[in-house]
Amino acid sequence: MYSVFLFLHVVGAVGMGIYAIMPFVVGKFKQLSGPAQEGLASGLLSAGRMGQYSLVLQLLTGGYLISNAEGGAKYTVAWMITVIVLFVAIGALTGIVQAPLKRIAAASANSQNASGSISKVQTLSAITFILFLVVIWIMKHPMYAA
Repeated sequence: MYSVFLFLHVVGAVGMGIYAIMPFVVGKFKQLSGPAQEGLASGLLSAGRMGQYSLVLQLLTGGYLISNAEGGAKYTVAWMITVIVLFVAIGALTGIVQAPLKRIAAASANSQNASGSISKVQTLSAITFILFLVVIWIMKHPMYAA
């Protein structure tokens, strides 16, 4: 059963990969025409939703993997709290970024300027990317109890 959950955990990590490419894709918004901006915003909304589902999958499978750690590895409470706080922060930021993406799609459909929303999406996606890198670092180098 452990190997099944480990596989699902890896699948969830791949699904969260949208957070690694999102800042670079969002950087192209200002170079696109109105209909293209609308399409990109819609695509990023769908990808962000998939990333959020992957985040939940990570939390569920990660909890199982920690509670049934092979080799007797015992994680510190500080490490577990740090991981949970980072995942909640990523979840919050990716939820917050949905509203400006919807505004970009609506503004593009109505031929209006969406530069304020684009800037907000760029900032939030960059912060999410940094938090995603921190999560990867912490997962690669977990803190064990001595």
